[in-house]
Amino acid sequence: MNDTDKTKSNNEPNKEKEKQQSKFDWITQRYACSLPNIFKELRLQIEQDVKTRNSLRPNNAPYEFSIADNDDGFRVILKAKELEMAVRFVLAEHAIVVRDDKGVEMFEVTLTFNDLGECQLNVNGEPRDHWQVRRMALEELMFRGN
Repeated sequence: MNDTDKTKSNNEPNKEKEKQQSKFDWITQRYACSLPNIFKELRLQIEQDVKTRNSLRPNNAPYEFSIADNDDGFRVILKAKELEMAVRFVLAEHAIVVRDDKGVEMFEVTLTFNDLGECQLNVNGEPRDHWQVRRMALEELMFRGN
């Protein structure tokens, strides 16, 4: 293989990468990275979290978790004998707002569509994965006393 052949073969992966990048459908990806879409996604994931957490309760557990929709979002509810607590998720114009059962804001989730074409969730300016946001919102409610 001469020097020209080496240069040619070294450039081919770069050209292929450039071709893939130029085909990247940023419009669809950016659309998916919208507050309403991420809110729906979180809602489905939280529904699964509630099912999983309920399946881990002892048979005679005096408590249960549920999820209920309201006008501006949904609530994750802990019901025990004489106790009911909840965490609310509200779809606002600028963020997903997470509140405790007294209505006090716990945190807001904002979105960034970064230069790598990824949808990034942010809490207090820090990047977070979906599961981290769910844990931040629900860990205390779901694991009180554990």
